Amino acid sequence: MEKRLKDYINYINEQLQCSLSSEEKKILKGNLLTQIMFFQHERLIHLIVTVTFAILAMFSFLFIFLYENIFIYILLFLILILLFPYIRHYFILERGVQRLYEYYDKLNSGGNSYEINID
Repeated sequence: MEKRLKDYINYINEQLQCSLSSEEKKILKGNLLTQIMFFQHERLIHLIVTVTFAILAMFSFLFIFLYENIFIYILLFLILILLFPYIRHYFILERGVQRLYEYYDKLNSGGNSYEINID
């Protein structure tokens, strides 16, 4: 998803570097809104998964104090291994969707400076 988001941001950036007619801008804006909806949905799903894993990690950490069991330590370790990539992925999605909002705002304002840095 990260590659798709970056590729789409590059595509929008390239399209906006060309001089577009009002009809082409309208089509590009409609396409941009559709992609924003897709990425927002993906972002919501990953938020739910990330929060679920964070809650599981907190419960596992709490159970470590209640029960001295090696399996709880292993469970916490496995949850944390998955939690950090989920947080990174959610952050990338959030940042990418915010960039798409900036492009949409620039398309609506009619300004000439469209370039937004990806990194």
